[in-house]
Amino acid sequence: MNYPRILIAGVAAWIASIALGYLINDVWLLRLYQANAWAFRRADDIAELLPIGLGAQMVGCLAFAYVYAKGYEGEGSRIGEGIRYGTVGAIMICGFATVWNYVTEPIAPRLGVLEVVAVIGQFGVYGAIVGLIYDRKTVEISS
Repeated sequence: MNYPRILIAGVAAWIASIALGYLINDVWLLRLYQANAWAFRRADDIAELLPIGLGAQMVGCLAFAYVYAKGYEGEGSRIGEGIRYGTVGAIMICGFATVWNYVTEPIAPRLGVLEVVAVIGQFGVYGAIVGLIYDRKTVEISS
């Protein structure tokens, strides 16, 4: 395995997750979140906890890149393989966690569905990024 590429791919996915998270949550779904605001923490409370979330998300992105590298088949397009990997991972996450947001939080059904769509789309993008960056080959340093 190419550990430097795993690290680069994980950090790139993390940076993308911050940008996509902003676009999805603070632009696309903003009105739905505002309509369901009573079910969520206030912005000030979220700001205090943000470092915990970003740190956990970094660890998740590094694990995401590592698991991609462990299962890397090397057949066909690396981007295509990454998108497939990300999509399957997102379906697992939605089954274990995202759908449970709707089940346990009193949010509108539309918001629950759109959160699932958002997670699947995001993870497809993260997979494409990791697939593009990760290469099994290691760089040899010659003296």
